[in-house]
Amino acid sequence: WIDQQIRMKRYPNAHTVMEHFELRSERVAYNDRIFMKNRLHAPIEYDKTNSGWYYENPNYFLPSIFLTKKEVTAFFLGEEILKRYMGTTFEQPIRNALNKIMQYLPEYVAYDIQSEASSIAFTGGATVDVDPSLLLELNQAIQSKYQMEILYYSASQGKTSTRVVDPYYLHNIRGDWYLIAYCHNREAVRDFLAGRVRKWKLLPSTFNISRNFSLDKYLQTGFMAERAEEPVDIVIKFDEYQARWIRERQWHPSQKIKELESGGLILRLKVGGLKEVKRWIMGYGSHAEVLEPEELRLQFREEAEKMRKIYEKNGE
Repeated sequence: WIDQQIRMKRYPNAHTVMEHFELRSERVAYNDRIFMKNRLHAPIEYDKTNSGWYYENPNYFLPSIFLTKKEVTAFFLGEEILKRYMGTTFEQPIRNALNKIMQYLPEYVAYDIQSEASSIAFTGGATVDVDPSLLLELNQAIQSKYQMEILYYSASQGKTSTRVVDPYYLHNIRGDWYLIAYCHNREAVRDFLAGRVRKWKLLPSTFNISRNFSLDKYLQTGFMAERAEEPVDIVIKFDEYQARWIRERQWHPSQKIKELESGGLILRLKVGGLKEVKRWIMGYGSHAEVLEPEELRLQFREEAEKMRKIYEKNGE
């Protein structure tokens, strides 16, 4: 209110603030002025002619957000993560945004954040490079509900094709950015790895998200980065050694764990995307055994046989 009065050149003072807010004394109003000057760095001064306050710098604006120390620390750590997962071209804009927030906080808060961040390290995974400008335009299309035309490389087919899509959501999986969108070529919702989009352009046409689409339900139909029309029951047995790491993580919302007397466990999932599940389980080698479905169990038998032949051949 004080800021508004100053901009309207009504020259508020402690007395008018006290009357407007029905304060008990003018001292409280003076405290507000001190807060604005010392904490918000407002160039607020007293005009003797008009008996009220004004801004010495008319271009000053009050900060639009107020953050606690923990919130700013979380923001700074988020910057360290984004710097690794979204590409180095995002580093400077994020730092600029952080610096703008910092100027409205006491010096000791900024110092503590730098100190805390220096004791924390982040290592990104083997992610696919993505053009930062693509992420910005995808976000713009999602917010404004504009259709997009993309030239997309399909790794499974080994070729590129032009698609017209309705961008629904951006989804980050293990550091990689995926676009969840309705594909007009396939007439279904699909996931597109942003790093495989070769060219793109916003279209003037708009869209509406289908009322039948639920993000939560959609994510439950897949495992990590792969989807399927119908989820299936997956049952995996982990030995005592590997169970120590399996039980401490949430692998999927549908998961259920049954502890075994041997110290191992049985993990049950209801997911789609058997190829992604297969790749995940294979990472555990002999410490994991697929019990169901029989289709996946058979795939592991065939894969194990192929691997046996490879190593026998190399041994010769």
